[in-house]
Amino acid sequence: MCGIVGYIGNKEASKILIDGLAKLEYRGYDSAGIAILQDNEIKVRKYKGRLSVLEEKIVDEELIGKTGIGHTRWATHGAPSDVNSHPHANTTGSLTIVHNGIIENYIEIKEELIEKGYKFVSETDTEVISHLVDYFNEGNLLEAVKKAVSKLEGAYALGVMDKAHPDKLIAVRKDSPLIIGIGEDENFLASDIPAILKHTRKVYILDDGEMAVIKKDSISLMTLDGSPIDKEILEVDWDVEAAEKGGYDHFMIKEIYEQPKAINDTLSPRITSNGIKLDDIKITKEELEKINKVYIIACGTAYHAGLLGKTLIEKYVKAPVIVDVASEFRYSNPFIDENTLMIVVSQSGETADTLAALRLAKENKARVMAVTNVVGSSISREAHDVLYTWAGPEIAVASTKAYTTQLVSLALIALDMASKKGTITKKEYEAIIAEINTLPKKVESLLKEEEKIKEIAKDIYIAEHVFYIGRGADYDVAREGSLKLKEISYIHSEVIAAGELKHGTLALIEDGTPVIAVATQDKLYDKMLSNIKEVKARGANVIAIAKKGNKEIEKSADSVIYIPDIIDEITSVLNVIPLQLLSYHVAVMRDCDVDKPRNLAKSVTVE
Repeated sequence: MCGIVGYIGNKEASKILIDGLAKLEYRGYDSAGIAILQDNEIKVRKYKGRLSVLEEKIVDEELIGKTGIGHTRWATHGAPSDVNSHPHANTTGSLTIVHNGIIENYIEIKEELIEKGYKFVSETDTEVISHLVDYFNEGNLLEAVKKAVSKLEGAYALGVMDKAHPDKLIAVRKDSPLIIGIGEDENFLASDIPAILKHTRKVYILDDGEMAVIKKDSISLMTLDGSPIDKEILEVDWDVEAAEKGGYDHFMIKEIYEQPKAINDTLSPRITSNGIKLDDIKITKEELEKINKVYIIACGTAYHAGLLGKTLIEKYVKAPVIVDVASEFRYSNPFIDENTLMIVVSQSGETADTLAALRLAKENKARVMAVTNVVGSSISREAHDVLYTWAGPEIAVASTKAYTTQLVSLALIALDMASKKGTITKKEYEAIIAEINTLPKKVESLLKEEEKIKEIAKDIYIAEHVFYIGRGADYDVAREGSLKLKEISYIHSEVIAAGELKHGTLALIEDGTPVIAVATQDKLYDKMLSNIKEVKARGANVIAIAKKGNKEIEKSADSVIYIPDIIDEITSVLNVIPLQLLSYHVAVMRDCDVDKPRNLAKSVTVE
């Protein structure tokens, strides 16, 4: 997720671009840049760091021009650096591009362009687009862009500027948001409405497969084949803060709803017609066969994701796995040697305890694999292998989309390792991949249950204590559900392995006590029904999560939320959605600061 902005009109473009990028920093903030058309030349200024770095660098520079494009970056391909920052130009610098999205086939295109004599200076997928447009450009910029995007696979929102066509900008959208702002003798393009709200409240929202030719006094909308489009103008009545949140009340609920896209972005480039391809995981069959134990090390929500990793690796890779919290791991005298694989999981890639565990593993000659959301982070740089979750920036302190993308990333790693090691049949491998590919759509369907979940929240928001129960993978995801509730609503919440209820915790259940029962493991379903009856007999108010079709649970539970049918091993990706929504609505009803819960920070960079 990045932010792009463009301007063409009669005002100085640089100030408008900088102001627009400031409103888009929630979409990415590891680097920023602008390109200004000045005296028939394109001047590009781009720097690693927050937008403030760019502002400081150009404060004494005269960037005078009425047309320009800008970008604030969240790195996916290529670590944050000046050269990897956008905009990206063709070889001569006559054409520049800003891009939000992921080009899945950029390596193949890059190789083809290198054979044609093109030279690349960055590690990004975006530079491929600028050279590809250049390759097709025979004087008609619009046709060149059309031909270029016809070769691209993946997601993109593009802003294109060419000094040979100073009167226009080209905008294109596929699977990444893009809007066109309509002004008086000036027009705009941007990833989101906040970037242009200071200047206009009239916008076109482009749909997938649409593009625009933007001039200062006209906007032409069309499909990718050039067919003209009539589109209604949206009159925006939000304020800037609401616009940054896409009309949602909080960043957390916005990020909950971004999960289908985040999961798809994380999966789609890695699942090919030939199976899973993890370019940054270099471990070989021979190296895997030497591994005699696996540690998964993480903190908080990432630790809960690691519990699913254990389930998958032990089942498919046939290797023993120990999951531990990073803050305890170093002090437990762990057995680490050259036959150890450590997988560290961290949203920020800067978690101090996790980084310390990584370094301890390397000191003892272990192989270290990282799952992180931030390109160029300390953990990503120091690990031997890294798999990035492409969740985009997560603004709310309580993690949602980072967790679900960690889950699917660990599933990909487990299946890739099993395939290399030969511990999974081809039939089973292909069947599981097919199931994983259904996750974005199934998550989307679950989000439609929000109103029902909101009603359930009314029954528990005044509770002092809430208990979560589950078995197997359901117990693991129940831990995440419990954490979400306590961290944003401040309700005391506890999770219990359902089979352990009689060993003490059942004494705490009394009339009206909310118990959230996760019961989606087919092989454990009957046992969970018995556990639900146990707490119900003591007066609990039972809220159950079950797979569609398992109607028997309705006889014991007070409320049931159904998830789409899916194999047991990856139910966590679906189960967590209603748990997130329930926690969110309980916190809202308690008038809590949902995005910034008390005493907590987004990244824990001290021990």
